[in-house]
Amino acid sequence: MADAETAAQSRAPTLADRGILVTRPAAQAEPFCEALESEGARVIRFPVLEILAPSDPTNLRAVLDELDQFDIAVFISPNAVQRVMNLALADREWPAGTAIAAIGNRTAQELRSFGHAPDIAPPRRFDSEALLAEPAMQEVGGKRVVIFRGDGGRELLGDTLRERGATVTFAEAYRRGRPEGDTGDLMYAFSRGQIDIITITSGEGLRNLYEMVGKLGRMWLRKTPLVVGSERIAEIAQELGFKAAVETAEDPTDASMLAAARRLAARLDGSDG
Repeated sequence: MADAETAAQSRAPTLADRGILVTRPAAQAEPFCEALESEGARVIRFPVLEILAPSDPTNLRAVLDELDQFDIAVFISPNAVQRVMNLALADREWPAGTAIAAIGNRTAQELRSFGHAPDIAPPRRFDSEALLAEPAMQEVGGKRVVIFRGDGGRELLGDTLRERGATVTFAEAYRRGRPEGDTGDLMYAFSRGQIDIITITSGEGLRNLYEMVGKLGRMWLRKTPLVVGSERIAEIAQELGFKAAVETAEDPTDASMLAAARRLAARLDGSDG
């Protein structure tokens, strides 16, 4: 039995010696890169998003000064958690009467790292629609809700909560920017066929990558298999003309993206895994 298991493992698809492009922001990429490298992958690091301070830090501070006046605080992303919690917990405890809601597993994990598990978090699907379907977000008439997010973003969550009778405040916790990094090494890697898989965890990141590589780079980009962190990103890839295989992770966490990379490797090997 042990020999059979060993043989099966030796035939299993592997990430060994595959060139994998990791596009997470630099400050968040290393655990994922290390996980890939532990399986023998050749990792190419190329951040396509830069996380910046909010355009109006005084607004965020004003909201945090009144945090105990809110019934629910919604965190849209791990970046929002990092920015807000580092400020909010610097000189006070989190208000006992302010429930915490999170969109996505990574956001929930980040909250737990600060010692605050979310009170409201969808178990499946990781978007505004899933959060709005949670029972605790149904009867919100008369409640005050603050939504911590990056600059811009969808208005569905705030609009729907207002329709349900809540008073909603948006607080910009950070801004997303397109890095100004040199693409020379990336173009060289593409030209030498050294990139087998691209990993993308946001639609904005995919659009940034598409713009950053220019006309020539897009020819290679569209022909390179993708691992994406959501169905929405897969749709954007299709809109941009990507033609290669796309594997969608259950969510954009490192573990799910790694599992999706393995599945894609199996497909590229012509195996069912």
